[in-house]
Amino acid sequence: MANVTVGTATATPGTIMRGTIPVTTLAAGTPVEIPVVIVNGAKPGPCFWVNGAIHGDEPEGPLACQIALAEVDPAQLSGTLVLCPVVNVPAFEAAQRGNPLDTFSYDMNRIYPGNPKGYLSDRIAAAHAAAMGPVADIEISIHSGGSHSYLAKAIFVDESPASVELATAMGPGWGCIMSNFLPKGSPMAYMKEIGKVGITVELGGRSATGPGALAHVGRELANSILNILRHYKMYPGTAAYQNPRYIGEQEALLAPASGIFLPAPGVEFLKMMKKGDSLATIVSIFGDVLAELVAPADGMFFGLRALPNVQTGDWCCFFCKVSGTRD
Repeated sequence: MANVTVGTATATPGTIMRGTIPVTTLAAGTPVEIPVVIVNGAKPGPCFWVNGAIHGDEPEGPLACQIALAEVDPAQLSGTLVLCPVVNVPAFEAAQRGNPLDTFSYDMNRIYPGNPKGYLSDRIAAAHAAAMGPVADIEISIHSGGSHSYLAKAIFVDESPASVELATAMGPGWGCIMSNFLPKGSPMAYMKEIGKVGITVELGGRSATGPGALAHVGRELANSILNILRHYKMYPGTAAYQNPRYIGEQEALLAPASGIFLPAPGVEFLKMMKKGDSLATIVSIFGDVLAELVAPADGMFFGLRALPNVQTGDWCCFFCKVSGTRD
């Protein structure tokens, strides 16, 4: 058992400490720093690190961290849980995908682990990576559809046994597990680069930000955090698992015409479909059918745009092309 330090926070065994990862100071004197919470267990074990709000319009990660923090007792924890509810602080404060002060490295999930001598978002990512890398053993980054769309439970793995195991530990409902063999620009990619394991998980977004819907998403993500702790024998209780779990590949479906995007009757998130099954139609403002979208392969759709009005070439939905199961 040992003290754990991340940024300004140092937690002794059996304690919870809050702190920040300092980055820089803005022109008017406002500090830029990343909030962090360390839950240091009373018994030894690995370090599980949770990242939220790498995109600032995705509040689901912070909510999940809040719920998990309230429910994990360090006296019963073996190892360490580090919660970083908001990685991209300027973007979160602006409720935008990226930092509006930084045009050239706007999307932090494409530039990670950043550059300590780069643009502002590069430097935030670099400070975060420098704090996480030496401490974390396993990591999840929580994403959602943000202000653009809604994403059902989906996971991206690099197909290493360790990443597939971590995805499996997410628990019930997380059967849409897609391959990202060569991740780039994300915390998951950085963890792979330094010989550790990380995954990217998706749940929530626009259309699920009403009081009940957002609370449900936060609860589901917090359940997965707790399930991971139990899977790795870091916390009391029995882990639960999804069956079946699929091997999949993501495909983005684009609008072949402009109009109103209407999902086909009976289409549901994460429900297996056959190649050629109807996904949606695009109709004119008078109801004339202009185009039809069909399943490009056997699989399931897991992401849907929030607003149904589309232009030719707009992103409509994400589809998981399933090639088999992981059972």
